[in-house]
Amino acid sequence: MENWNLTSDFILLGLLNHTGPHLFLFVMVLTTAFSSSVGNALMLLLILLDPQLHRPMYFLLSQLSLMDMMLVSTVVPKMAADYLTGRNSISPAGCGLQIFFLLTLGGGECFLLAAMSYDRYVAICHPLRYPVLMSWQTCLRMILGSWFLGAADGLMQAAATLTFSYCSSHEIDHFFCEAPSLVRLACADPSVFEYAMYICCVLMLLVPISLILISYSLILTAVLQMHSNEARKKAFATCSSHICVVGLFFGAGIFTYMKPKSYRSANYNKVVSVYYIIFTPVLNPLIYSLRNNDVRGALRKCMDRCLALNHG
Repeated sequence: MENWNLTSDFILLGLLNHTGPHLFLFVMVLTTAFSSSVGNALMLLLILLDPQLHRPMYFLLSQLSLMDMMLVSTVVPKMAADYLTGRNSISPAGCGLQIFFLLTLGGGECFLLAAMSYDRYVAICHPLRYPVLMSWQTCLRMILGSWFLGAADGLMQAAATLTFSYCSSHEIDHFFCEAPSLVRLACADPSVFEYAMYICCVLMLLVPISLILISYSLILTAVLQMHSNEARKKAFATCSSHICVVGLFFGAGIFTYMKPKSYRSANYNKVVSVYYIIFTPVLNPLIYSLRNNDVRGALRKCMDRCLALNHG
């Protein structure tokens, strides 16, 4: 097959066509992405403005909202522009940037969720030592570590993907640049790189989820030893929001990256990608606002202030 150089563009085959039902789905995707951005921006604003939320737990939550906003922004604007204009090309540099940001944000979120589970473990199992074990310095290190590990994974995979020579067939059967879909177009045999990439993705999922399971096993043991039903309810309420978010995020990640390649089709990958890139980020602020008393209280105060300003 004919080789082509890195000045040639890739073609994204996209998610939807221009039929009536697909146009409706496109509007749904855009509405969900917009709602996700607004919800996560509101969560960031509440945590920034309300002194009651100036705690490590909510600082970690603010980073989750920031990552979700960036995740949606990395994919949806390009996807929408391609659908509306019919120009589905993306440069190699643009492709590399998409891969880098997606893996940085996805990997970073894995480790951030592990840090949030440790925060809940300390709050429930060692409440008196919480200011020491979960100090602002520790919280900042966890956040920087999450971003760094995600960025290291993103940089390695994006750089390695773009070192391949690609052949004349440069159509990516996806609506964004994804490393596994891209390397299938390589002239050389990418099986070694695909195997290394698979191991890397499994580790990025299994290490954080193992830490989360350990944290929640210790939390469950401590909760079952509590004599007060009120204390048990409070502990479960504190953790339930995080457990829901962990289940949504890691469930999608496991279905995407840990399922054998022979069982995955292009359409399957697209549907799961829509779920974890577009729909999961819109659920996170909803889960935390509905199930967390502090966030609900901050939202109520913010709405009261807005109403008071309007009446004034």
